Amino acid sequence: MASLMTNPVTNTNSDRSKRKKKKNSMVKQNLQRSQKEDHARWKSEAQQQIYSSKLLQALSQVSLGTPSPSAPRGGRAVREAADRVLAVAAKGRTRWSRAILTSRLKLKFRKQKRSQRGSAAAVAAATRTSRSKKPRVSVLKLKAKSLPTVQRKVKVLGRLVPGCRKQPLPVILEEATDYIAALEMQVRAMSALADLLSGSGAASSSSAPPPE
Repeated sequence: MASLMTNPVTNTNSDRSKRKKKKNSMVKQNLQRSQKEDHARWKSEAQQQIYSSKLLQALSQVSLGTPSPSAPRGGRAVREAADRVLAVAAKGRTRWSRAILTSRLKLKFRKQKRSQRGSAAAVAAATRTSRSKKPRVSVLKLKAKSLPTVQRKVKVLGRLVPGCRKQPLPVILEEATDYIAALEMQVRAMSALADLLSGSGAASSSSAPPPE
C-alpha cells in the first residue's frame, strides 16, 4: 500500500521534470533562432540602409566646432553617435546594446556628482597628507600572469565587448559574435557614407565656375 501511495508523487515529479526540461529546450531553441536571425540581419542591405539614415540624422546633431565642456569632442563625438545608433538598431535585445545605451546616462550622473563634490574634494586634497602607497598596477599584472592563458583571453574579450566584463564564457561568445557582426555592418555603412560624401564634394567642386 505504501508503494502504491508514493507512486503518484514520483510520477508527478517525473512529469514536472520532463515538462521543465522540454520548456528549457524550447527556450534555448528560440534563443538560438533569434540569435541567428540577428546575425543574418546585420548582413542585410536593408538593415545597413536603415542604420545609415539614422546615423546621418545623429551626425547632423553632433557639433564638431566648440561644443559644451560636458559634450564629447571631434572624433569621439562621431564614434559615440555611431555606437549609440548601432545599439538602438539592436533594439536592446543584446547585452552589449543595453550597455552602450546606459553608459551615456551613467556618465552624465557621474559628471553631476563630480561637480557637486568639487569643492569638498579640493579641500580634502589640500589637507591630505602624502602617503607612500604601493602601485596597484603591479599587483594586477601579477594576478593576470598567474591566470591560465584561456582565462586571460576570456577576460580580455569580456573587456572588449560592452556589458560583458563579468559574464561567463558562453555569454561572452554569444555577445561577441553578434557585436562583431554589428561592427562589420557599421564599418560598411560608414565607408559607404564616406565615399558618398567625398564623391558629392568632388562633384560640387568640379561644377563650380573657375575664378576670373
